[in-house]
Amino acid sequence: MRIKKQNTVLVVDGGGRGAALVDAYAKSKHVSLLLAIPGNDLMRINTKKPVKIFTHLKTTSIKKILEICKKEHVDLVDVAQDNAVESGLVDELEKIEISAFGPTRLAGQIEWDKAWARKFMKTYNLPTPSYKIFKSRQDGIDFVKKQKDQKWFVKAYGLVEGKGALPAENNQQAIERIKEMKRFGKAGEVFLLEQWLVGEEFSSFILADGKSFQLIGSAQDHKRVFDGDLGKNTGGMGCSTPPLVLTAKILKQVENIFKKTLIGLQKEERIYKGILYLGGIIVKGNVYIIEFNARWGDPEAEVIIPGIKNDLFEISTAVINGTLNTIKVDFDNKARIAVAGASKGYPEDYSAVKGKEIIGLEKAQKIPEIKIYSAAVKREGKKYTANGGRLFYIVGNGKNVIEARKRTYKAIKLVSIEGNNLHYRRDIGWRDAERIQKIKNSKS
Repeated sequence: MRIKKQNTVLVVDGGGRGAALVDAYAKSKHVSLLLAIPGNDLMRINTKKPVKIFTHLKTTSIKKILEICKKEHVDLVDVAQDNAVESGLVDELEKIEISAFGPTRLAGQIEWDKAWARKFMKTYNLPTPSYKIFKSRQDGIDFVKKQKDQKWFVKAYGLVEGKGALPAENNQQAIERIKEMKRFGKAGEVFLLEQWLVGEEFSSFILADGKSFQLIGSAQDHKRVFDGDLGKNTGGMGCSTPPLVLTAKILKQVENIFKKTLIGLQKEERIYKGILYLGGIIVKGNVYIIEFNARWGDPEAEVIIPGIKNDLFEISTAVINGTLNTIKVDFDNKARIAVAGASKGYPEDYSAVKGKEIIGLEKAQKIPEIKIYSAAVKREGKKYTANGGRLFYIVGNGKNVIEARKRTYKAIKLVSIEGNNLHYRRDIGWRDAERIQKIKNSKS
C-alpha cells in the first residue's frame, strides 16, 4: 500500500473502541475523510475531520461494506470488531485490492473458536489452564458430577460479545452454567470447562505484520458489573493503563508467549497481521493465557490508543506492507483510566432506560485532559439519549493512576441519566491505586 496525500479510512466498529480509532485516525496528516460502520452519533460530533456513519449496517454486512468501499474510494479499512473478523471481511477486502488492517478469518480463529484456540495452545506448548471440550451439555454435566467439588469457568466456544465466560463457584453452579450455554445459540453448542485460576488479570497488545511484532500497550480491564469485582461479567466496565503488576519479569513472559504464538500460527499457515490481544492471568509469578482476541479490546483501546504518539495511519500502513520493523512506536507514558457509563440494569434488562436523556456530557468534556468516547449514545436534536447498555467511556490521564482516577471521576460525576438511570463502577484502577499508596506510605 502506498501512502497518498489524502486518504479515506473506514473503521469497522460502532462502540468506544471504534470511537478511539476514529479519533486517532482523524489526527493523521494523511487522512481527509473517515467512515465508520456502524459508527455512532458522537463520532461525528467529537471528531475534527468529517465522519460518515452507517448505523443501519452491521459489521458483518460484507456485501454492503464492499459496495461502500468502492463508492467512497476507501483507501484503508481498519477491521476492529470480532464478528467482522470471523465473517472474513479482511479476506473479501483483499480480493478487491482494498488495504485492510486486521487478520484474515483463518488467523482470527484464535479468537472466534475458543475450542480451536485451546488445542492450538496445547500443540505449541503455551501456558493455559487445564480444560475439556464438550459438544453435548449432558456430557459436560455427567463429567462434572464425577469430579471433586471445585471452581470452574464454563465458556462458549463462539463469539458472544465478551459475555461467554461464566464463572462457577462449585460443581452445582457449573452444571447450571452448562445449562445456560443454550442461551448463546450456535456459539454455545460447543463449550469448554476450564480450571478457575486464581491470580491477577491483565490485557496486553501487539502489532504484528506477519514478520515482526511490537508490544503496543497493556491494560487492566474490570469485567464485573459492580464494585469489588462483584456481579455478572460484562463487556468491560472500565480499565486502567499501565498495569503495575506487569514487572520486567512478567513482560518477558508475555513477549515470549506472543513470539511462540506467532510462530505457531505461521506453522499453521495462518499469517497474522493486525492487533493481537492476550488476556492473561498471573498465578504465583507465572503467566497463563485466559484467551486471545484478534483485535483491540474494548475498553482497553480507549486508554492505550490516546497514548500512542505516532501517526496511526502510518502504523497501520506499515503493518499492511509488512514493514513494521522500520518504525518505532512511541508513547506519551501517561497513566489513563476509562470508566464506562452504563444504563441501569446492564448487562441484563436495561430496556427501560432506552431513549432517556443523558445530561452533562458537554460539561464533562470541558475538563482538561478528558476524552469521551461514545458507545451507544444517540443524538436527537440537541439532546443525547441512551441507546444501549454500555453508553460511553470517560477517559482521564495523569502522571499516575491516582491522578488519572481523580480527573476521570470528577468528569463522570457531572453526567446523569434522567430518572437516576446511570450506572458506573467507582473503583476502576483500585489495585494500582492501592499499590501506589502503599509505596507512598512506606516512604513517609
